[in-house]
Amino acid sequence: MIRRVHGDESGSTLLLTIFFCVLGLSLILVVASATSLYLDRKRLFTLADGAALAAAEAWSLDEVSIDDGEFALELDDADALRAANAYLGDAVHELDQLELVAAGSPDGRTATVTLRAVWNAPIGTEFIPVEVPIEVTATARSVFH
Repeated sequence: MIRRVHGDESGSTLLLTIFFCVLGLSLILVVASATSLYLDRKRLFTLADGAALAAAEAWSLDEVSIDDGEFALELDDADALRAANAYLGDAVHELDQLELVAAGSPDGRTATVTLRAVWNAPIGTEFIPVEVPIEVTATARSVFH
């Protein structure tokens, strides 16, 4: 009777081992892809932050005025866009399909830059999309003392 019970359970651990191996590999794939997406988003945000800073500093001394002892400057949308494009042209990056969506100054002192890129999964499968668009917006304020 003891032999019959052990004989009926043969091979059951093999299926369990295969299942846990597939589960473990899937988990590793998801974590690696999520990490890659996070890092690409951080790279895109760093690039947008630099472009916003360059756009915020896109003014000349001729545009500065003094009102009641306070310095005032007016940041132009066209100058901000031009400075952001120049910065992105010089910046080194490894992002796919980088696009400057918008660059401007809503209040004349703050520059806002929006960038978009496409993230590609390190290993494409049916469960994880191969391409995901990512978009970030960064703002920088020009300070004149």
